[in-house]
Amino acid sequence: MIPICVGLTVRKGRMVVDFSGTAEQVPGNINCPFSVAAAAVYYVFRCLMPPQTPACAGTFRPIQLQAPEGSLLNARRPAAVAAGNVETSSRVVDAVLGALTQVLPAFIPAASHGSMNNLAMGSDQAGNRWDYYETIGGGMGAGGAGGGLSGRQTHMTNTLNTPIEVVENRFPLRVIRYALRRGSGGTGRRAGGDGLIREFEFLSPAEVTLLTERRSHRPWGIDGGSPGLSGRNLLDGESLPGKASLHVEEGQRLTIKTPGGGGWGSWQ
Repeated sequence: MIPICVGLTVRKGRMVVDFSGTAEQVPGNINCPFSVAAAAVYYVFRCLMPPQTPACAGTFRPIQLQAPEGSLLNARRPAAVAAGNVETSSRVVDAVLGALTQVLPAFIPAASHGSMNNLAMGSDQAGNRWDYYETIGGGMGAGGAGGGLSGRQTHMTNTLNTPIEVVENRFPLRVIRYALRRGSGGTGRRAGGDGLIREFEFLSPAEVTLLTERRSHRPWGIDGGSPGLSGRNLLDGESLPGKASLHVEEGQRLTIKTPGGGGWGSWQ
């Protein structure tokens, strides 16, 4: 486990967000430049502000960020940071929201699926060169105002659904299944949203890279709500790790089951 620790202190109209205790930077590519960590923090507080609040330096000036240099969230060059933007940033959002639940449980939603569920595929074989990259939505965490939405990109993601017709027309792929992952959202007074199931059949050999999170740890519920289901990656029904690079042959099938969102509130 690679911990992200955060402490929030409010003093004289200012908020200090301190990531002391967070793990040191790692050899893999999940490290963050400090700017990515800052963007995730600002995003959380922007969500709590009125819609008409301008997104400018003056708005965020009362928020002070601290992260030890050389840590996961303030990595030194030449640390690899590709996944820091697409995956670790969501962990930062979860950490800050989780801290805020201790003082604002009625206003903070449960954890969403927390991953862009990155999937890259392609081939460099002569006469069959192609490459394709997509991200896959999941379940949104529930909150006091309502249940979580299903099959959505959340928080630090900003990509859209890729239509099946486009995928099958342009690449040697067949989409076998694309559906909501029923029952993957956490239960509670407000239920978390369901994740997605996306299954591909390869029509020619290819190389595949998976960059996904929430495959071991479930998105947490809040105020008595249960967590959403963790995600699963499968090749011909056999489990794959959350992060993997592999070769596939024609006829093999890759299935991505994305996490659901956490539930909100107990029934008692």
